Amino acid sequence: MARLDHLLKLVKDRKGSDLHLIAGLVPRMRINGSLGPMDSQAPLEQADLLAMMRELVETSQFETYQSELELDFAYGLHGVGRFRANYFHQASGAAAVFRLIPEQISSCKELHLPAVVERFADLRSGLVLVTGPTGSGKSTTLAAIIDLINDKYDKHIITIEDPIEFVHRGKLSMFSQREVGTHTKTFASALRTAMRENADVILVGELRGLEVELAILAAEMGALVFGTLHTNSATKTIDRLIDIFPTEQQEQIRISLADALAGVVSQILLPTADNRGRVAALEILVKTSGLPNIIREGNTPQLVTLIQGGKALGMQTMDEALDALVRQGKIRPRDAYQAAADKTHFEKLLVAAGEMV
Repeated sequence: MARLDHLLKLVKDRKGSDLHLIAGLVPRMRINGSLGPMDSQAPLEQADLLAMMRELVETSQFETYQSELELDFAYGLHGVGRFRANYFHQASGAAAVFRLIPEQISSCKELHLPAVVERFADLRSGLVLVTGPTGSGKSTTLAAIIDLINDKYDKHIITIEDPIEFVHRGKLSMFSQREVGTHTKTFASALRTAMRENADVILVGELRGLEVELAILAAEMGALVFGTLHTNSATKTIDRLIDIFPTEQQEQIRISLADALAGVVSQILLPTADNRGRVAALEILVKTSGLPNIIREGNTPQLVTLIQGGKALGMQTMDEALDALVRQGKIRPRDAYQAAADKTHFEKLLVAAGEMV
């Protein structure tokens, strides 16, 4: 048993999400978004931390860490779950961060995702993006949608990740889970070959640069493509996708994206009102007859109006989602105010709650 296994088990037992290890410091754990020192743990000596880190990886991986100064990998611990791990170097020496990926995939209903998000599983083709900052639950949401497809349809699902996070077991669908660096050299090369591998559904861990163009192409060719970006709204997501490309390519990318984009879910996690957990706030955009024109014309500020007018389809802006969570008593007005785009409305909620702006 690796010596770090004890600390990783504590992450699950204490309902944490991340374990942080830095030479010279006490191990720290993130619980409900807050990072704090672990009780009864001594500061980690550089030599001891390196020895513990070495136990979790192959010799070749540790050599890569030493030569490249960083390493990404996944580590499975039976009865606890999988961890997305990153080794790196910093001023005081070695360091590592582990993100817990539960063994059991939560369903859309268990995550309290709106019905409109579940309906993305019923699409035959198109590009669906789940966006948000690091640690906002993007991978968990995508895993739930993919699992729903697995429950309902007999499809070939290819995932391209670095590293593989949630491990899917075939139900009605068949899975090919590919890890960059182990099963394929790059995200781009895996995306290029996915259509020749008769993929019905493609999940791309993160869209960057060339992967964006290839993901759009795969969607145009008839696949249902899911991907993630580190953006916090539908407007910023579309702008980011276009801005990746040189000016001379942007008009053509707008045309392709206008045809391919099926929806955007932008999410953040906020502490619950009782501070015992976290709850997701989601901005949701789904394709309507008006969306392609907005994208083609580069009029992305108009997306807010489109979303506000699409409530019957399940669309909502982030501010609308935050407002609903406050009124349901699920989050505090202060947290909604800090996350909101339009602060004015939430200032009134703060005052009503007896809080100062």
